[in-house]
Amino acid sequence: MSRSSYLFAGIFGSFVVSCFALVLVPQMQLGGLQAHVDEENNDVYPVNNPRQGRRIYLAEGCQYCHSQQVRDPQYGTDLERGWGPRRTVARDYLYEAEPALGTSRLGPDLANVGGKEWRNEDKSDPRKPVRRDATWHYLHLYNPRAVVTESNMPPYRYLFTKRRILGERSNDALNVEVENGFEIVPKPEAAHLVAYLRSLDRGHALPEVKGESTVAGEAAPATTAPAPSAPGAAAPATGTPATPAPAPPATTAPATGTPATPAPATGTPATPAAK
Repeated sequence: MSRSSYLFAGIFGSFVVSCFALVLVPQMQLGGLQAHVDEENNDVYPVNNPRQGRRIYLAEGCQYCHSQQVRDPQYGTDLERGWGPRRTVARDYLYEAEPALGTSRLGPDLANVGGKEWRNEDKSDPRKPVRRDATWHYLHLYNPRAVVTESNMPPYRYLFTKRRILGERSNDALNVEVENGFEIVPKPEAAHLVAYLRSLDRGHALPEVKGESTVAGEAAPATTAPAPSAPGAAAPATGTPATPAPAPPATTAPATGTPATPAPATGTPATPAAK
């Protein structure tokens, strides 16, 4: 067999092994995934999210600065930061032909940004809103630093328009400085994008993450077994001083043919043995 034949066989073998490991094995593991049905609450998860805002999210390149994957506690502090109640799993992306996993984290993870408990601030930070509603998202898109002072996110003002107020002010108008008689309102693209962001909530309980800790480093308290007691000694209760066991009375072994005389107690006169 020539050297070129060995080379060709090696290349072909590498291709087959790669195909098996990267295509066939994942297909066998994940190809049969179905939506999880919670019969107790009659809840189905996940559901298809056909929102137009997802297309805008990808077109604006949001996935280059934001991820949508909450890591396991052993690989990071995503759960401690408040980015989700559990790690994300493959089932979360069941209906996404192109999951927006992200390539970097210049901004926070958005996998659960639509959830009520999502946060990127400290728990005690007064800037944390009760929930990020549409008004919060619109202002954050228009002027990120008006919401988060240290934000490095660019403004998306081209997703909004300034128009003259005709009659009553729009309910979606932003609370920003603008010349009298005008208002800033979101375009349909901004409305679709905000609706998509508010729909992101991957906190549903799933069998594959059932019983796992939701806080990095969290563990059940260890129970210390009591040390075994020595034979003949009683183990004292917690907080109670130990009482030593009484020693048996000492006796003097009698010599052969001599009656035994018991040892006198301290302070008590000895009583002669009866003859």
